[in-house]
Amino acid sequence: MKTEIDYELRPVGFIQSPLTERKNAPRQGSENAPAAWIELLPEFADALLGMDIGAEVWVLTWLHQGRRDTLQVYPRGDRANLLTGVFFTRSPDRPNPIGLHRTTVVELNGTRIKLANIEAINGTPVIDIKPVLSAEKNGR
Repeated sequence: MKTEIDYELRPVGFIQSPLTERKNAPRQGSENAPAAWIELLPEFADALLGMDIGAEVWVLTWLHQGRRDTLQVYPRGDRANLLTGVFFTRSPDRPNPIGLHRTTVVELNGTRIKLANIEAINGTPVIDIKPVLSAEKNGR
């Protein structure tokens, strides 16, 4: 199997958040994370068609401050927890530091999307946005 394949990944936008330092960010959005904006790059404006306020979305981010050489961590940085491989944790430190955030759209303003409770820090690149699918909405 070839392991040296080039992948091109480009951001579709960036997080604008009051969280400015990784050390001060909550571990999960449900842990008192603030609302924040995604500022989409103008060339992706048409990709917002159909998005509505109240929509639940998955936001995929590139955790640009994550360490890519980390393979095992103590979950939540607590040494009382068992050492665990990063593929079974939500650690931002991992070979490909992709963040996965389930949140809700609370406002739309041009190419700006305001999200409820997202733990991503200011300047985090957004690599994709996907709807949360339910049985009633599986046609998307």
